[in-house]
Amino acid sequence: MASDRPVINDSELHSALKKYFGFSEFKGLQKDVVNSILQGDNTFAIMPTGGGKSLCYQLPALMQEGTAIVVSPLIALMKNQVDAIRGISDQNGIAHVLNSSLTKTEVKQVKQDIVEGVTKLLYVAPESLTKEDYVEFLQSVKLSFIAVDEAHCISEWGHDFRPEYRNLRTIVNRLDDSIPVIALTATATPKVQEDIIKNLGITGARSFKASFNRANLFYEVRPKTANVDSDIIRFVKKNEGKSGIIYCLSRKRVEELAQVLQVNGVSAVPYHAGFDAKTRSKYQDMFLMEDVDVVVATIAFGMGIDKPDVRFVIHHDIPKSIESYYQETGRAGRDGGEGHCLAFYAYKDIEKLEKFMSNKPVAEQEIGNALLQEVVAYAETSMSRRKFMLHYFGEEFDEVNGDGADMDDNSRNPKEKVEAKEDVTKVLEVIQGTNEKFKSKEVVKTLTGKVNALISSHKTDEKSVFGIGSDKGKEHWMALIRQMIVAGLIKKEIEQYGILHVTDKGKGFLNAPESFMMTKDHTYSSEESDSIVGVAKGAVADDKLIKQLRDLRKSQAKKLGVPPFVVFQDPSLEDMAMKYPVSLKELNNINGVGEGKAKKYGKPFVDFIAAYVEENDIVRPDDLVVKSTGANSALKLYIIQNVDRKLPLNDIADAKGLEIPELIKEMEQIVYSGTKLNIDYWIDEILDEDQQEEIHDYFLEAETDNLEEAMKEFDGDYEDEELRLYRLKFISEVAN
Repeated sequence: MASDRPVINDSELHSALKKYFGFSEFKGLQKDVVNSILQGDNTFAIMPTGGGKSLCYQLPALMQEGTAIVVSPLIALMKNQVDAIRGISDQNGIAHVLNSSLTKTEVKQVKQDIVEGVTKLLYVAPESLTKEDYVEFLQSVKLSFIAVDEAHCISEWGHDFRPEYRNLRTIVNRLDDSIPVIALTATATPKVQEDIIKNLGITGARSFKASFNRANLFYEVRPKTANVDSDIIRFVKKNEGKSGIIYCLSRKRVEELAQVLQVNGVSAVPYHAGFDAKTRSKYQDMFLMEDVDVVVATIAFGMGIDKPDVRFVIHHDIPKSIESYYQETGRAGRDGGEGHCLAFYAYKDIEKLEKFMSNKPVAEQEIGNALLQEVVAYAETSMSRRKFMLHYFGEEFDEVNGDGADMDDNSRNPKEKVEAKEDVTKVLEVIQGTNEKFKSKEVVKTLTGKVNALISSHKTDEKSVFGIGSDKGKEHWMALIRQMIVAGLIKKEIEQYGILHVTDKGKGFLNAPESFMMTKDHTYSSEESDSIVGVAKGAVADDKLIKQLRDLRKSQAKKLGVPPFVVFQDPSLEDMAMKYPVSLKELNNINGVGEGKAKKYGKPFVDFIAAYVEENDIVRPDDLVVKSTGANSALKLYIIQNVDRKLPLNDIADAKGLEIPELIKEMEQIVYSGTKLNIDYWIDEILDEDQQEEIHDYFLEAETDNLEEAMKEFDGDYEDEELRLYRLKFISEVAN
C-alpha cells in the first residue's frame, strides 16, 4: 500500500511545517506519525492532551493530493480546528465542516470546493457519513486518507463511548477499502487500544505511543467532608489570581458552588450544557480572556479548550473512570508550568455513581463498575499516584528517579510500609488454586473465607486455599492485590476484563519468595470523613488572623535576621488560625511545630492569638487535637541517635531499608517540627566551604524555602539532594 506514494525527505517535511504552521521543529512523536501517514500506512497514534495531535493529520493532508476526511465527535471541536486551518491559508475552502447544521447552499459550496481540489480537510461527524448522498459524493472524489480523532469513542471501555463510531469500518469499506486509516486518541488503556484496532480493522497499523507522564502536574486526593465548599474556597484563595477549573457532576451543584465562590470574593462563572450557546461562549471567553479566574463546570467544559496556563483542576466529585480523570486533569499546566490536580473523595460518591448505573444494560453496568473500581483504587492507594496512573495506561514508571517522582501527595508524605511476603504468596496460591477464573472480588472472598453464588458453584469453599487469609480484612487484601498488579506479579485479563492471572514474575516469586513491602492504604470511612479537615465541625482557617500572623512572622523574622519561613511555615500559620492555640503546650500540637520551635519562637504568637481570641469573642475548639508522632516515632528516634553518633547517612538509610531521599524526608519532618539535627559532619563531606557559604547566603535572603526556586537560582550547579541536605542544616541551625 505504501509503495505508490512519493517518498518525502526531511527538508521537505520541515519546510512544509514552517510554511503552514510556522514551527521550525516537530514535537515528540509528530514527525514519525506524519511520515507514516505520508507513506500511506494505517497508523495508530496515542498522544496525551497537549501533545499536538491535530498537526499529525493536518500537515499530511495539506501536503497531499485529494481531501482528508476527519471524523470528530464534537461540533465545537471541528469548528475550532476549521477556523485554525483557515487562519493559515488564504483560501477559506481549504477546510470545511460537513454536518446537519449546514444549509443546502452551504453543502453545495463544500462539494464544489472538494471537486475543485481546494479542500484539504473535511471534518465530519460519524452520523454524517451514514447519509447516502454524502457517501455517493465522497465515492466520486479523490480522498487522501481518513483520520478518526478521539478514537477512544469507538470502545465501550473508553470514557466517551459513542455507538455511531462502531460503524466506521463499514463506511470506510464503502468509500474505498484501500484508503489508509489513521486513528488518534489522547487516552487509551491497553484494553481500549485493542478495541480501536479491532473495530477499525487496522490490525497491521503502525503504532506510535507517546509517554503519558505529565511531570509538572501534582496529584492530590483529599477526603471529602461536609465542609468541602470551605476547603475549595481555602484552596482557591491560596491560589488567588491563578486560573483554575472545578469539575462537578451535576448542573445544580455547578451553579451552587459558583455562587458560593462569588460570595466569598472569588471571580468565578458556572458552565454546563443547560446554558444556551450564547451564555456558554460568553463564559468560555471570559475565562480565556482572564476576566474571571475560575470556571465551575460539568465535564461539558474543556473539550478543545486550549488555555495553557490553567494552574489547578479540582474535582469536587470523583470522575467515572481514570481516563476521564487523566483527560480532565490534563487541562492543567499545558505550558509546562505548575499544575495542581486536587480530587475530593468520599466513598458515598462512588455509591451514587453505582446507583446511576443500575438502570443501564447489564454489560454496560459491568464495564462501568470495573472502571469505577479503578477510580476507587486510585483514590485510596498509598503508592505513588503517578506510577498507579501510568501503569493503568500500560506505561512503566520509576517512582524514585522518574520525571515528576515526588509530585503527588503520597510520595511527599509516604505511608507506613509493612512486610507482606507471606500474604503475597497466599494471594498467588489462591489465584492458582481457583484455576485463574476469578476477579479480585472473588479472590478476596476466597482468601477471607466468605461464600457467594459464584464461589459455591465452583465448589471453591471445599478447596484447601479457602479462608487462608481470614486473619485480615478485605481492605487489606484489596490493597495488596492492587499493589501486586502494579508490581507485575499478577495481571488483569484484557478479554474478560478483571479476571486475575499470575504472570511469569509471579510464578518466579512463588518459587523463591522475596521481601514485598506493602504500603498501608488510606481509609476514607464516612465516620472519620467529617472530622478530618477542621477540629470543630465547620472549622475553616480564619483568614483575618492568617494575615495578621503573617505580618507578625515577618516582623519577628526581621528582628532575628532570618527569612519568614524559618520561623513558621505557611501550613503551621493556617493551622494556628484554625485551632487558636493560646499556650506553648497547645502550640506543640500545631502542624509542623515541635517543642523546640514552640520554645524558640512561640511566645509572641500565642500571646497575639490569646489577645485576638479575647477581642473577637472567639469560641475555641475545646478539644485541641493532640498530634502524635505516630507509627514512625521509633524510626525518628533511631535517626536522631545515629546522627548524633555522626554515622554516615547512607549507613543509617541502609540499616532501615530506606533510600537516601526517603531518609531526607524523615529528617525534614524531624527538623521542621523543631528538633535540632547536627549534620555538619555529612555536609562537610559533600560540599566545600565556598559552596556552603553560597547556599547559606541564598537561604538567608530567600523569600521561601521552596527547592524548585533554589534549583532555578543555582541553575543546575547543585543536585537536588545537596540543596535538600543544606536546607536541613540551615533550618536546624537558624530556626530551631
